Amino acid sequence: MADPSSYRPKPGQIPDSPGVYKFRDEHRRVIYVGKAKSLRQRLASYFQDLSGLHPRTRTMVTTAASVEWTVVSTEVEALQLEYSWIKEFDPRFNVKYRDDKSYPYLAVTMNEQFPRVQVMRGQKKKGVRYFGPYGHAWAIRDTVDLLLRVFPVRTCSAGVFKNAARTGRPCLLGYIGKCSAPCVERVSPEEHRELAEEFCDFMAGRTGTYIRRLESRMTDAAEEMEYERAARLRDDIEALKKAMEKSAVVLADATDADLIALAEDELEAAVQIFHVRGGRVRGQRGWVTDKVEAVTTGDLVEHALQQLYGEETGDSVPKEVLVPALPELVEPVQEWLAERRGSNVSLRIPQRGDKKALMETVQRNALQALGLHKTKRASDLTTRSRALEEIAEALDLDSAPLRIECYDISHLQGDDVVASMVVFEDGLARKSEYRRFQIKGFEGQDDVRSMHEVITRRFRRYIAEKEKTGEWADGETGLTEEDGRPKRFAYPPQLVVVDGGQPQVAAAKRALDELGIDDIAVCGLAKRLEEVWVPGEDDPVVLPRTSEGLYLLQRVRDEAHRFAITYQRAKRARRFRASPLDDVPGLGETRKQALIKHFGSVKKLRSATIDQICEVPGIGRKTAEAITVALAQAAPAAPAVNTATGEIMEDTEDTEDATGTTDAESETTAGSTGEPVSAGSSDERRGQER
Repeated sequence: MADPSSYRPKPGQIPDSPGVYKFRDEHRRVIYVGKAKSLRQRLASYFQDLSGLHPRTRTMVTTAASVEWTVVSTEVEALQLEYSWIKEFDPRFNVKYRDDKSYPYLAVTMNEQFPRVQVMRGQKKKGVRYFGPYGHAWAIRDTVDLLLRVFPVRTCSAGVFKNAARTGRPCLLGYIGKCSAPCVERVSPEEHRELAEEFCDFMAGRTGTYIRRLESRMTDAAEEMEYERAARLRDDIEALKKAMEKSAVVLADATDADLIALAEDELEAAVQIFHVRGGRVRGQRGWVTDKVEAVTTGDLVEHALQQLYGEETGDSVPKEVLVPALPELVEPVQEWLAERRGSNVSLRIPQRGDKKALMETVQRNALQALGLHKTKRASDLTTRSRALEEIAEALDLDSAPLRIECYDISHLQGDDVVASMVVFEDGLARKSEYRRFQIKGFEGQDDVRSMHEVITRRFRRYIAEKEKTGEWADGETGLTEEDGRPKRFAYPPQLVVVDGGQPQVAAAKRALDELGIDDIAVCGLAKRLEEVWVPGEDDPVVLPRTSEGLYLLQRVRDEAHRFAITYQRAKRARRFRASPLDDVPGLGETRKQALIKHFGSVKKLRSATIDQICEVPGIGRKTAEAITVALAQAAPAAPAVNTATGEIMEDTEDTEDATGTTDAESETTAGSTGEPVSAGSSDERRGQER
């Protein structure tokens, strides 16, 4: 590990101008490339106190052994040079999007004497017009099959073309009218190129003009009583319309635009792109990347733009690019895109209307792609084994932690404080072992005390189970009920993970020490910087950003947070729906509903006599008396007031208020937890709702 001060340039040596810089390691390999509006200010930020740097940046500067830079005239030149160097050197610490598949394109080889329509993958070639990308090659072939009757462009390979020219006989497509057969000189090279140009214009979205032209020619043929030609033109129009129907209109104003959306967490990001031409989605693609550097959403957008348009020119760069966030320096990026296109390009965030709605669709695709990527990664046995081994090595454990328990505290500004316990065995979630807790030892907000209480309660139950089964004395496990199911809290974990930093870790360790448990490891994962804290250490353990162990710990922590916040919201909702009938012993949900259905509201039930309440099916006299007492003791809700007139409104208690449920047990099994909370929504509320 290098000391950054050993290669830090003197401040006077670094120019205060735009430029691009490279960090190299001890073997002179380029490990990071960046650009800056002011090289002096940007490079100075890397050589501050290491404790103030982002962990990924800290790893980069301690891996590097030298830094060098190149001065350019403008920020646009800096953007271009940065892209070129990233492509050339492939630095390990730069964000690099990787295709999750090789997308097929519809290509027209305009660089040949007789242009050919074909499916192409991989690197784009100069002089070839590309349309797409498409999700599947068969989608391209279906489209081409419909269009060839209108634009009979060559689709055969060079070998087939030369053989037809040698024998003087065209291929089958030439006989059935789906190729103009330039191989046997049925059309001249100029006429065939014109057909290819019309094909490209149609694929580029200029469909309305061409269809109107065909309709006009069809009408003229019918007026001239050339009915066979009119019928062929009619069939051509139908074929073109059928090809257009394969991509529905999403923007009514025939817009040409690319929409870019991102889904990200602390370690990875997924990008999805919809290519819209003529108001229709003509292609879709996506990538996933590791966050190897400290980047914002705007930075990820800038990297995606470089990846998309770094090799493109002309119409391949659309007039409009819609993004979820703008790069930090948006003007140079817009200018760079305009240079690639040859005319102005609008780079903006959609605010309303169809474009915003379509952006939300692209965003959902990005979230799904990231979730699918994580699912594939988590389901791989080899990957899970490596993750557990990495955790054991990082935490200096004797063996891989086959059972991991993670705890999180959740509350809303100190109210409804709850905790969750999730269990992962062999790297997979074991939801039947999930538990949730209500904090009962004190009132108010104190995550450290809450964590101590939860760990104490959980492992006190574990000790009680061991003592009850006699495991302490004779070594018998006794970990199952009579029906063979495991007892609650009976299995000990090899590793306890807490959502938090040093204070929460210390509280968990203290709780275990007080119970005399010394064979269970403890660590904490701090969300802000993804640092792993262990008891008694002043500095965290920083796992590499590519570590499968860090990914597993993050997934465990996020699941604990989701489970805790779901329970906290459900508990809060039940409190808001509380009813005086909740205090009646033995009165369940079904009979509550029957009472409200019979009387219409709590107000009318409160004014009913005991005999009238007994008329409800299932309600006996003893229960009716208990209901009367409970309603009499509960203060009625304050009457509503019309703020405009001061008039007191009639009290009509919501029937739903009478159907609230009782508080859950302090410790329950996972059961039904409701819809999962997305990482984004939980982070937005994290300051108020934990």
